[in-house]
Amino acid sequence: MTKTKLSSTLPPAEEAARYLDNARKILSEKAGKKDGLYADVKYVKMASGTAYSAALLILDEFLKQKEGEKFIKPKSIDDYTNRIRKYDKKLLRLMVDVYDELHIIGYYHGTKSVNTIQTGLNNVSQMLAYI
Repeated sequence: MTKTKLSSTLPPAEEAARYLDNARKILSEKAGKKDGLYADVKYVKMASGTAYSAALLILDEFLKQKEGEKFIKPKSIDDYTNRIRKYDKKLLRLMVDVYDELHIIGYYHGTKSVNTIQTGLNNVSQMLAYI
């Protein structure tokens, strides 16, 4: 049996958009919505993690484009923050918002707030324009 490397053949922007679409699909098909709240936190966490992964793909590609051969994948949110700050303040603000809305509030805390998660997803959509 041979092992093959599974890697995406899509360009980074399309791959990130695919992650974002998957997150939206998880929310619409599985999380259930009532009175501005999601019914099942498990799926909110799953979708938040997926959408946050899209944001990281976007940030990595943005940094690759800016840093070229010097690019090394950031190892922490502080590393992302410091490096993105050098290039684009608006993207930095979007990144900080997405980190809070999707990674901390959505994924770790498992919020049921539809508004918080939708704001995070919209911010990731805005980030796509940077790559």
